[in-house]
Amino acid sequence: MGMTITEKILAAHSGRDTVKPGELVTVRLDIVMCHDVTTPPAISMLVEKGMDSVFDPDKIVVIPDHFVPNKDIKSAELAKRLREWVKRHGLKNYYEVGENGVCHVVLPEDGWVLPGRTIICGDSHTCTHGALGAFSTGVGSTDLAAAIYSGELWFKVPESMKFVLYGSLGKGVYSKDVILEVIRRIGVDGALYKAMEFNGPVVDELSVEARFTLTNMAIEAGGKNGIINPDEKTLEYVRSRTEKNFTVYTSDPDAEYSEIIEIDCSELEPMVAYPHLPSNGRPAKQAGDVKIDQVYIGSCTNGRIEDLRIAANILSGKKIAKGTRCIVVPGSTNVWRQALKEGLLEVFSSANCFVSASTCGACLGGYMGVLAAGERCVSTTNRNFVGRMGSPGSEVYLASPATAAATALTGVITDPRDML
Repeated sequence: MGMTITEKILAAHSGRDTVKPGELVTVRLDIVMCHDVTTPPAISMLVEKGMDSVFDPDKIVVIPDHFVPNKDIKSAELAKRLREWVKRHGLKNYYEVGENGVCHVVLPEDGWVLPGRTIICGDSHTCTHGALGAFSTGVGSTDLAAAIYSGELWFKVPESMKFVLYGSLGKGVYSKDVILEVIRRIGVDGALYKAMEFNGPVVDELSVEARFTLTNMAIEAGGKNGIINPDEKTLEYVRSRTEKNFTVYTSDPDAEYSEIIEIDCSELEPMVAYPHLPSNGRPAKQAGDVKIDQVYIGSCTNGRIEDLRIAANILSGKKIAKGTRCIVVPGSTNVWRQALKEGLLEVFSSANCFVSASTCGACLGGYMGVLAAGERCVSTTNRNFVGRMGSPGSEVYLASPATAAATALTGVITDPRDML
């Protein structure tokens, strides 16, 4: 019996020829990414235990993003502790304000994510990086501390689920709509501690940036990791960013899966996930007259340059609806600069959108667009649990950048095909 791509990567990094689902393995880590929320507690643990050291400074990448620029005194203290730790250990791979961004946008953008690598971060959406054929997953601060100190972590080898996406995407339908449909079908625990492997003709046609959206939201179905077998698009993306060597792994034809789910994407429509679960998806055209107070375009799910282009195409030459505010947050400083160069920021500003510097911001209810009780927001982010973006009395509707932009123009949930 062959192995899946996830199993092959875990085997290679645990010094074994083969692994099977359910086995416990100690895995050598290629990259440990750190941000400003979960890393300071990990640092404190190491200091308290007399273990204040790093396994390899070249393999630790530090990207403050959740409350950066700092929103208050507490977040400023977190950022200060992170800077002091970076300086204490001479960590060179540190992204200060002005060159940073949302960590899951910056990491692949700057060539840290390579096929076949193992990557962890104290952040649930670390599964994003599996789009480039890496094993990448989120951990808690305790495991993060262990990883910083030792460069290893133990994992239970996950079972793999295969999602075969066939057909073609119609006008106004994007990878965000695809992943919302996947989660709608299997539920928020449908892939609990499993590797979600995406393939098929639709995946082949997607850009690399669109693929990140698929793997980013694997965690919203309970997945341990999301992953896509590398192809020429993957290799072109990676080689344009780094000259480092890497090993490409792909799933064997006779690999075993716990479940294979096939979806005809030709039948998909623009989707919206209603409060308060990412699995509560339905076509945007069925929304009716749902008044929206805020539209939020950004995050590690849909804050890349391709996403901003999609939104700007719809907003160009128009104004957002009276009584609705639209916040646009580029996913990284480089995305912001590219959007400036292409005139996208002017499009957003002319449409009366508020354009922010790169940050996680309101995605996790941090700042830059937190919601009050009774307010509704259409967001291109990944999570719409109760209180996720502010008050427990607010409502978050998840959608693609196209659906979000169309909604900003009308003030009600809108099928973007009407605007294309």
